[in-house]
Amino acid sequence: MESLGEVLKMWPNRTGLSAEQLMAELLADPIVRKFRTEHPELDDRTIRINMNRIYQYAKESRHCAACPGLDRCPNDFGGYFTSLSCETLNGDVQLYDSKVACGLMVNRQKEERIRSRIRSFYVDETALLKGYSAEEILTIDRKRAPSAMKILKYVVDTQENGLLSKGLYVQGHFGTGKTFLMCYMLQELAKSGYTGVIVYMPEFVEDLKSMFGEPARLKETVEMMKETDLLVFDDIGAENLNPWVRDHVLGTILNYRMNRKPTFYTSNHDLDALERHFSFTSKDGDELHKGQRLMDRIRPYVSTVIVNGDNKRGRAD
Repeated sequence: MESLGEVLKMWPNRTGLSAEQLMAELLADPIVRKFRTEHPELDDRTIRINMNRIYQYAKESRHCAACPGLDRCPNDFGGYFTSLSCETLNGDVQLYDSKVACGLMVNRQKEERIRSRIRSFYVDETALLKGYSAEEILTIDRKRAPSAMKILKYVVDTQENGLLSKGLYVQGHFGTGKTFLMCYMLQELAKSGYTGVIVYMPEFVEDLKSMFGEPARLKETVEMMKETDLLVFDDIGAENLNPWVRDHVLGTILNYRMNRKPTFYTSNHDLDALERHFSFTSKDGDELHKGQRLMDRIRPYVSTVIVNGDNKRGRAD
């Protein structure tokens, strides 16, 4: 049985009360009375032995009823509340307490698990966290609705059938929401347990040049992009390409992923223009066969989605 001193430590501003007065106050608490109604086997003796547990339960129940939000949770362990359960053993009532995550904490943990499945390189991560519904995706821009419907269908097909053999080539003018649609797809499929990587190509290519002298970092980056379930090359065709990046990095990644895992692209170019882009480098000039060889790892493994809509640069999608 807990000492009176232990009980008083738990009950602030009660130092002038006797144990009997504390007991009477606890028994009169509406939360405790409701709990006893649900557990009629709980007698006064068991309550007296477990005064701290019951007080903690009542206190945290009140906190949760007036929840100020997860970041300002006043409970001893933020995001968790005390739960009580009763069990009768050999005629004696035993009271057990445990810490249980509240709904807000459960949602936060779920969101963190989803975020952990998606890696973003040089892409604004807020686009991955907006949490739009399918209805909002279709209605934000009516002109974009047909392309959004194709993205939604791709998500559902993957959820129902597993990773598909083809990715998507999302083509459209500046600011029409191509990246936004791909981020939505990654987030929705992360909820189903898939991993994803999205890479902003212009900055990625510049960073790759700095990795030339860091073989371990380069290998780790390439392996991650080869193995992730869903890989998005964002704004492909806008990068300042060189033969090494084209042939030994992109070529290696795409050669591994074709027939294994889907790859996705957003671009302002159509596929023919992208092939011309890959066929020319500032170092070696025109190399048509090199561009065609890379496109042979892209064109057969994507379905094209044309995104129409208003330019949303400078405002929310």
